[in-house]
Amino acid sequence: MDVLDVWERRLTVAGYAIPYFVLVLTTAMYLVTGADPAPTTAVNVGIAAATGLWMLWWFTLHPGWRSRPGLMAVFFVGILVAYALLGLRDPMFGFFSFAGYVYAIEVLPGRWKLAGVSATGVLAATSLYGGFPPAEFGPVVVYLSIVVFIVVIACTFTTFGHITSEQSRRRKEMVVEMAAMMEENAGLHAQLLSQAREAGVLDERQRLAREIHDTLAQGFTGIITQLQADEDPPRHVETALRLARENLAEARRSVHALSPPALVDANLPDALAEVVAGWTDQTGVAASVHTTGAARALHPEVEVTLLRAAQEALTNVAKHAAASRVGLTLSYMEDVVTLDVRDDGSGFDPEVRTGGFGLVGMRQRVSRLAGALVVESEPGGGTAVSASVPAIPAEVVA
Repeated sequence: MDVLDVWERRLTVAGYAIPYFVLVLTTAMYLVTGADPAPTTAVNVGIAAATGLWMLWWFTLHPGWRSRPGLMAVFFVGILVAYALLGLRDPMFGFFSFAGYVYAIEVLPGRWKLAGVSATGVLAATSLYGGFPPAEFGPVVVYLSIVVFIVVIACTFTTFGHITSEQSRRRKEMVVEMAAMMEENAGLHAQLLSQAREAGVLDERQRLAREIHDTLAQGFTGIITQLQADEDPPRHVETALRLARENLAEARRSVHALSPPALVDANLPDALAEVVAGWTDQTGVAASVHTTGAARALHPEVEVTLLRAAQEALTNVAKHAAASRVGLTLSYMEDVVTLDVRDDGSGFDPEVRTGGFGLVGMRQRVSRLAGALVVESEPGGGTAVSASVPAIPAEVVA
């Protein structure tokens, strides 16, 4: 948090404490210096105590009421009445005017702040003068001079404070808006980098496919053609022919295996269902797949990454978790697609490093798409793996 924000918060807390401070201080000074008879003193102390309870109930204990102008108007009128009763009964309570100024600025809206400050200033001047003046020219002029002086000073400082507060508020709003714009730009930049990176990966895959097709595949085809020209091949030629055919099949498989077989003729949810069904048949562990959101075609690398993440997570469950149930959830959102894999197995401590490469490789694959991988687990508490990547749409082929 910024230092200025810290000081602003401290000043706000101090401002809320000022009314209680001046009320306690003026009451104590009244009791020490006052010479009123016991009944009058008891009444004044009772009014002061009631004022403190009024502030506590209406302002301190119910902060939600501060945004309701009607309730705050009632509260402020109560403060003025209490100040009038105290200040006009004994000038010592004139210091309580600070509470009136604080609450006028804090709870009254717009121009009503100046009205509240002006009313508080009139009461403060009356208390300072010792009550209302007699109907004589001199005392009235002195009284009015004090009223004008106090009201003008109070309204001037209130106006400056309001302007400064508004400027600070607008600066904060500008900072928040700029931060939001920077975050949005950072997201767009990350998406562009991801798309550029994946375009490079796809280009490299296509280059490898062309190399395999133009070298291995064509070479094996030539071998088979030459060997088949012999009408009575000996045994070693038949063996070579068989090996050549096998290698040709492997080369062709490598070309097509650049995309996982499960994704060749199926979308990602169906491919996940196929992988999970095969894994369940192999391990005997119950597993389910759920899809939330509107499923849609995504960039091939996005789907490959999530499918590989699911396969790696299931492999880890089979090897280490001793789980009885596994659940996979594929969530399509506006900008992100997330795969969650949860099991009820033995769990582990994620802070303890292991020698395996599975999670490391999964994290690297997700990071290449500017995504995030989160692993939550504890011994005996199962494991949850969540992979989130940008929902980059599939390219539209004309």
